[in-house]
Formats: sequence, C-alpha cells, structure tokens
Amino acid sequence: MFETDFFSNMISPEMASQLLDYAVGLLTGLGTLIIGIFISSRLGRATRKLVDKTQRISNTLAPVAGSTVRYAGIVLTLVIALGQIGVETTSLIAVLGAAGLAIGLALQGTLANVAAGVMLLLLRPFEAGDWIETAGISGIAQEIGLFTTRIDTFDNVSISVPNSTIWSSTVINHARHRNRRLDLDIGIGYDSDLDKAEKALLSLCDDPRIHAEPTPVFLVTGYGDSAINVRLRLWADYDDLFALNWDLNRRLKPVLDNYGIEIPFPQRVVHAISEE
Repeated sequence: MFETDFFSNMISPEMASQLLDYAVGLLTGLGTLIIGIFISSRLGRATRKLVDKTQRISNTLAPVAGSTVRYAGIVLTLVIALGQIGVETTSLIAVLGAAGLAIGLALQGTLANVAAGVMLLLLRPFEAGDWIETAGISGIAQEIGLFTTRIDTFDNVSISVPNSTIWSSTVINHARHRNRRLDLDIGIGYDSDLDKAEKALLSLCDDPRIHAEPTPVFLVTGYGDSAINVRLRLWADYDDLFALNWDLNRRLKPVLDNYGIEIPFPQRVVHAISEE
C-alpha cells in the first residue's frame, strides 16, 4: 500500500500517460525496424535475382542493384521507426539531405564514374572480350566495373580507363558483328592485265574461312602515280579475321608472280629540256 501510494504521488496521470505512449511508440518503432530490415533484405535479394535473370542487363550490376535496394529500404525504415518513437524526422531528413549533398560534391568525379559504369552495364555498347577503340585506346575489354573499365592492348599492356571517360568518348566495337568485311589492297603495274589481276586475287579466295556470300569481288579503286590500285573485298567471321588477313598477305606476292603481275616501285617521270 505504501509503495502504491508512493508511486502514485511521484507519477502524475499525465506523466503515466506519456510514459505509456513512449513505451508503445518505442515498441512500435522497434517492430517497424525489425520488419523493415527483413523486408529490405528480401527485396534486395529479389532485385539481385531479377537482374541476374534479365539478359539485357549485365550480371555485374546485380550485386549493386540488390545492395542499393536493400540499403535504401533500411534508411527509409530507420526514418519511419524514429518517427514512431517520437523523433522529429523532418530535421533528420534535412540533415541527411545536406550530408548527401556534401558527400556528392566531394565525390563528384567518383560518382560520375559510377553513373557512367551503370549506363555502360545497362546499354552494353560492348562486352568483356570485345575488341574496342575508345579514348585513344585500342584493345580487348577485359572487365567492366563500376568505376573503371580494364582494357588489354594488343601488346599485352593493361590499362584502366575511368568509365566517365569512356562514356564521353566514341566507342568503336569491332566485335559486335560477327560477319566482317576484309579489304586486301595492292598496287599493280600499269602494263598489267586487269583480267589476269582479277583471276589472281580471286584465286586467293579458295579458303574455307572466306564466306561464299557475299561473293568476293575484285575492284579497281584508283590510278596512282606509279600503280593501279586494286582491291580484293571479301567477308569472313570475326574470329578468323586477323589470321586470314595475315595469311592472304603472305600468299599475295607468290600468286601475283605466278600470273605475271608486277608490283611496281614508286616511279617518277623526268623530262629533260635542253636549251640550244
């Protein structure tokens, strides 16, 4: 009886009501936080699986997308939970916004690379393993990350290029189309028979790597100072392109020699005018 009277005198009905409201809010906020974290984790995993299954989006983006959804859900849950407890969330949101703005300005270059990396992974102008030319660099794209893209040049030098640099540059993808055209140019002497030259160049097309369609063609591309410029145009698979080009150039001179076609040296005609 004494203890009941003591607490009754110490705690007014208004204070008891406030304590009860605070306890209910605390329990509600704690429950909201637990449920929100659970739902955010499930949504993050679901987003990651969805991105993994989407063929038009690179798998590299899946962990980032999942983590972004998860942490965004946790932050939102935390704000709601604090509001349930009674914390003024308007000021908190303003503080978070100001902090986000300050971090964004401090990491402007880094965030630009991240944004460019996301766009590269979404739009996919090239894949890992493609031969590309961009930002003055030519080589095989090995890894497309969120911050940089690693390119191995043909002399086996590894270069890390910031994604924002690639995104603001022209990207030439030599490997996008598997069916590629190959032009083999050569200069022949002016006294050469063009019909024989055509037969000589077309005889090089007896190679299983060269496509029958489109049909290989012989072209006269121009008349230079010392030679008639001719071209053999053919089509082949991208995977065979380099080796085929080297082989055709290696076989070209013996074939022209067999047909009696001359590859001339640079020539200059000099007229001597005598003064009498």
